[in-house]
Amino acid sequence: MFATVKQIFAPKNKEIRKRILFTLAVLFVFKLGTAIVIPGVNVAQINNLGFFELLDVMGGGALSNVSIFALGVSPYITASIIIQLLEMDIVPYLAELSKQGGTGRAKLNQITRIVGIILAFVQGYMFSFTYIKGHNVTEYMLFSLVLTAGTCFVLWLADQITSKGVGNGTSIIIMAGIVSSMPNMFKNAWTTFTGNSGNFGIALFIAYVLVYIALIIGIIFIETSERRIPIQYSNKTSGTFSNQNYIPFKLNSAGVMPVIFASALITIPGVIAGFINKQGFKDFVSKWLNMSSGTGFVLYILFIFAFSYFYTFLQIKPKEMAENLNKNGGYIPGVRPGNETINYVNKVLKNLTVFGALGLAFLAALPIIFGIVTKLGGNITLGGTGILIVIGVCLETYKQIESQLVSHTYKRGRRRSR
Repeated sequence: MFATVKQIFAPKNKEIRKRILFTLAVLFVFKLGTAIVIPGVNVAQINNLGFFELLDVMGGGALSNVSIFALGVSPYITASIIIQLLEMDIVPYLAELSKQGGTGRAKLNQITRIVGIILAFVQGYMFSFTYIKGHNVTEYMLFSLVLTAGTCFVLWLADQITSKGVGNGTSIIIMAGIVSSMPNMFKNAWTTFTGNSGNFGIALFIAYVLVYIALIIGIIFIETSERRIPIQYSNKTSGTFSNQNYIPFKLNSAGVMPVIFASALITIPGVIAGFINKQGFKDFVSKWLNMSSGTGFVLYILFIFAFSYFYTFLQIKPKEMAENLNKNGGYIPGVRPGNETINYVNKVLKNLTVFGALGLAFLAALPIIFGIVTKLGGNITLGGTGILIVIGVCLETYKQIESQLVSHTYKRGRRRSR
């Protein structure tokens, strides 16, 4: 079923329409907040953002505006990476919580929020000290508190979207920031390409747009591709076996999270370099750890691969899946229950993730390579990463809306049958 705009906004789907409008209202508040400057700061005094440019794109220009929402959800994303890594039997308490179902996940989320707030204060102080010149330590502490409060409010807005709106609130906030930055990015690209190159510049801009179209098509293909593993149940005969009984494994089960996580990690050395303010370290980061440099590019791709595997097996646990199948009397034809099923699911996920990660890495690399060739590295790199995130989040949100639409239709049908 493919939900159309007419179906979604039909009078009978009042609740879905209300959720969408609520989400748009929250995003308006977020965008309004990105224009509110931190009290006591003169925007004209801000230095070139440099390593913070990617965070500025994700925040919808909030950093360059020195907004109260300047940090956005980036501290929370960093905290999520840290906590999820520590869950992997590094910290026994966190590993135990991850196995406790919904209750454990709720506690882990609280811990992540606390760590995120601490990181927001640290990151806020680093940003203030590095880019807001001419103030004393007390004022920098005050700016840090304002930025931390802004991050807390943005996270609250994200929670409201998740519970009362549509989609994952954090992802929606990131997507909104990127989308609001895109018109200016395309404008700058047009000016840069056509400034001194004439018709050749126009051709380059057309190629630039085609790269974006290729990214959109590619990410849609990866996000919608899946392998369906047939499932049979012991209380069903082969004659009544239905092709509806299957487990769908997506080609890219991790979604767009590997790109978000990789982008967040690749910016950390630049943030530290800006705070330390040592020219030698700045030059090292710029030369070796920038996305447009050879080593930075390789690191970025490796991060995408690593997080693709990490996030896939974090979401889909073969052992739990095998146990649930066994409890419900289900099995994969030709595969014995128990360890064989676990090994089979592991093998399928690993094989799929290889191709999914390759596709995601290629799409992430395409704009970077194009940017290096055309000498427009920074804008293209950030824009390419942004479009991957936007398309991925849009697809996930659309699927949630479609799922809610199907659920409402089913509930209405049941009420009528009674």
